[in-house]
Amino acid sequence: MNIPELKLLSKFSIIVFLIVLNPVIANSAEILQIKSPTTILVGDQNRNLTIRLFCVDVSESDEFEATNLLKSEFPRGSKVKIKPFGFKENVLLAKVFNIKGNKEMTQLLISKKLNRENCPN
Repeated sequence: MNIPELKLLSKFSIIVFLIVLNPVIANSAEILQIKSPTTILVGDQNRNLTIRLFCVDVSESDEFEATNLLKSEFPRGSKVKIKPFGFKENVLLAKVFNIKGNKEMTQLLISKKLNRENCPN
């Protein structure tokens, strides 16, 4: 295996851990940082994972408002669930839900008319 394949395998292993093993273990993924309206950093114990929100396209003029909205609804330390949709440029594409599953970041941006794309669920 070459280096890019190993990186992809390690990212895949982290995703499997976050999705499959988390319900068994009391610790869940949590928000570490909302870098932009499209890029979120989550962590699980010692692991960090950068996530690009699936199907999000925020205009430059709305970026500040969208970032603040996400930060207010998903403050640092919030427990979250991740629904992966694939990889783009070695970054995980996913939807991010609060732990109860009743709030999702992409839908939140759409409801406030801050997202230019309309995507399938």
